[in-house]
Amino acid sequence: MRRGVLETVISGKKTRTSHAQVVDELGRSIISGEYPVGATLPGDLDLAQRFKVSRTVLREAMKTLAAKGLIVPRARIGTRVTPKTQWNLFDGDVLTWHFHHGVDHEFLNHLSQIRLAFEPFAASLAAENATEQDVAELFRLAEEMGAPDHTPETLALADLKFHLCIAEASRNPFMRTVGSLIEAALVGVFKLSSPASGESRREEVSIAHTKIVEAIAARDAAGAAEAMRAVIITGRDRVRTALAEQAS
Repeated sequence: MRRGVLETVISGKKTRTSHAQVVDELGRSIISGEYPVGATLPGDLDLAQRFKVSRTVLREAMKTLAAKGLIVPRARIGTRVTPKTQWNLFDGDVLTWHFHHGVDHEFLNHLSQIRLAFEPFAASLAAENATEQDVAELFRLAEEMGAPDHTPETLALADLKFHLCIAEASRNPFMRTVGSLIEAALVGVFKLSSPASGESRREEVSIAHTKIVEAIAARDAAGAAEAMRAVIITGRDRVRTALAEQAS
């Protein structure tokens, strides 16, 4: 199974296949601006020699990057980097490459905005559709977030499991497709200001997430949405504070 954005950032591990290596290195080079928008990539022969792969592997890698919206082949011109507006920011690899390069306040703010557009509604749907088993699992995950033995890494993963469980409990299959965006936002919180920095902070996180579950268990759709909104805004403000401190 492919690792998600958060696990990739935490572990720092790269995929090992030749195809994945080419996709990863070229993707990072494009996101970082080494190959800026409008630039033409080196020819197939040059890239095949650079990565020591066959032309077949290279062509498949280029197809993958094109599917992510990063490049477009042009007859008699070459393969060009597309405008940023065409990049698929719902794609886990594209998001991972952004975090590898370094993201700013604007990027993280945009992530918070899209979460506020989706996740409170997912919580309200969960209040309508969650099973008793879903509710029990959500209570367990919320309680687990307050465990005293958490490292920043394990707490970030526990946080992710909770939010993905909400998406599943909504019973709307489209909600699960925003999982990479949820992961990316949590990566920002993890890298800049982890809640595991203090026991009181972990308890606050656990309590805030428990409020979401309590509303879901009570079938209070509006309350679940509001509790989710509060969690997202708290994370957003924590990141803003951390970025301001770094800039000062």
